[in-house]
Amino acid sequence: MKSQALIFLGAPGAGKGTQAREVSKYFSIPQISTGDMLREAARNGTPLGLAAKAKMEAGELVPDQVVCGIVEERIGQPDCREGFILDGFPRTLAQAQFVDRMLLAKGRGNPLVIDITVDKDVLFKRLTGRRTCSVCGEIYNIYFNPPRVEGVCDKDGGRLFERADDSEETIRQRLVAYEQQTSPLIEYYRTKGFLHEVDGNRKPELIAEDLIEFLSRDSL
Repeated sequence: MKSQALIFLGAPGAGKGTQAREVSKYFSIPQISTGDMLREAARNGTPLGLAAKAKMEAGELVPDQVVCGIVEERIGQPDCREGFILDGFPRTLAQAQFVDRMLLAKGRGNPLVIDITVDKDVLFKRLTGRRTCSVCGEIYNIYFNPPRVEGVCDKDGGRLFERADDSEETIRQRLVAYEQQTSPLIEYYRTKGFLHEVDGNRKPELIAEDLIEFLSRDSL
């Protein structure tokens, strides 16, 4: 894999976390999420971590300066030497510009941005159709992966429930917020020639196969 820094973008339900895990396993590079970085920095008690912890405990947004500093600390760790995946970061243009400057300053080249695109009606069904077993946590989808008996887990007979944040109104709000927040990022990376769009409407295993083949090319 020629590009050392991968950034995964995708709306809620697009499957970016699933694909990032597959790429992480195949290339043996860490998948790093913003939440994981913030929690790890807080546990380690670094100055930036303590600053982030204070904001999170107060229920406030962690400032860009703190988040960017924690990202820089995290990718400086030995397991990121051969590459890494940023999942959920950057979220703003300022953060994207910071990542570009940081990578160039460290001699790590430009990022490669994977944007997993999925039709809105498919996203809506993926999210609103999700049902979770109250016993084992197994996840079903009433449209794409329904249980054999409606409302009942195939594995243990547990009751299936819909998460509060999977309601239709909440899903609509999340998708609109993502589109407003991420559209400028997509255009920013497209203009720079860093963006690679992936059709996320297909089966996850087919997407992973194509994505790994693309990342393995020498022409990146």
